[in-house]
Amino acid sequence: MENKIKVSVIMPVYKVEEYVARAIESIQAQSLKEFEFFIVDDGSPDNSGAICDRYAAEDSRIRVIHKENGGAPSARNTAMDLASGEYMYFMDSDDWAEPQMLEEMYALAKRDNAQLVVAGFYIDTYYEEDRFRTDDFYVADAVYPDRESFRRNAYALFDRNLLYTPWNKLYESKYIQENRLRYPETLWDDFPFNLSVVENIERVTVTSRQYYHFIRKRAESETAAYRPDMYEKREEEHGWMVELYKKWGVFDAQSREMIARRYIERFLGCVENLTNPKCNLTYAQKRREVKRMLSKQRVTQTVRLAKPHSFYMKVLLLPVRWKNVTLTLLEASAITFVKTRSTKLFARLKAGR
Repeated sequence: MENKIKVSVIMPVYKVEEYVARAIESIQAQSLKEFEFFIVDDGSPDNSGAICDRYAAEDSRIRVIHKENGGAPSARNTAMDLASGEYMYFMDSDDWAEPQMLEEMYALAKRDNAQLVVAGFYIDTYYEEDRFRTDDFYVADAVYPDRESFRRNAYALFDRNLLYTPWNKLYESKYIQENRLRYPETLWDDFPFNLSVVENIERVTVTSRQYYHFIRKRAESETAAYRPDMYEKREEEHGWMVELYKKWGVFDAQSREMIARRYIERFLGCVENLTNPKCNLTYAQKRREVKRMLSKQRVTQTVRLAKPHSFYMKVLLLPVRWKNVTLTLLEASAITFVKTRSTKLFARLKAGR
C-alpha cells in the first residue's frame, strides 16, 4: 500500500518565539495536505515550545517533541528517526515557505523518481522593521537521471548556493535511511549533511521555481556573529569540497574555478570576521593572524584560479594577491563598516559579488 504520508516536515526550534508562528502557519497552509510535521523544541528557554504546543493541539499532523538543548543537528536527527513520509523536508523556524512548495516539489520527485529535488529560494534581508530587500537564487530547470550528469553540472548549483542548505530541497526518505545519513554534530551542519547526500546521489531534479524565504533579520543569528574559529572551520569545509570532487573524479575547469572562487570569497569573510566589532584581538594580533592566513599556499593557488564575477570583487582580491597585510585588513574594516552601517547596501553587494 502506498504510504499515505507524502512528506515528513522537520523543524528544530530554539529561541524563535517572535518568528515560529509564521513558520508553522506557512506549512499548515501548504496545498499538499498529506504531510506530518515534526517540531523539535530543542530546550528553548523562551515561549517557543508553548507556542508550538498550541498549534499541535489544533492540528493532528503536528507533533511537538521537547528535548534538552543539543543543537539543531540533534533536533533534526531525533525527528528523522521517527519520520514515515516518502520524502523529508527540513524547515528553519524563523523563515517561511510559499503554499505550493511541497505539492510542486513532490510532483517533480514522483515524475522523475528523484532522490533529491532542488528548488530556488529567496533571501529577504530586513534593513528596517518592516522593509526588506529580496535577492533571488535559482538556476534553470534540469533533470539529472544519473550520477555522471549531476556531477558534471553540480558546480552551477554550488555557484548559486543551492546545494548548501536543506530548506530548498526534498529528500527521498528511502535514500536517506538506507545510507544512514544524519546531520553531524558540528557548527554549520547543513553543508556536511548535504555533501553526504550528494556524494553518491543518482537522480536529481532541479526547478527554477522559488518557494522558500530565508530571513536575514535577527541580530543574534549565528551567521552574523563573530566566531574565533571561523578560519579553521572554513578551511575544514574547503577540504570537504575538494575531497568530494576527488571522489567524483571531476576536475574540469569550471568546477575547479568554482571551488577556488568559493574558497577565496570565504577567505575574505574570515578576514572580515577579525574586524567584527565583537572581536577583542589587538591590532597587532589581527595583523599576525592575517599574515599567517595569507602565507598559505592554498591562498596563492585559489586566487590565481578564481574569476570573480564583479569588478569590486576583483578589486577586493588585489591585496590578497599581493599578500599585503595592511591593505587586506583595511578593506576588511571597510566591509565591516558597510555591514554594520547599511544592511541594505551590504546585502546588495554580497548578492552581486
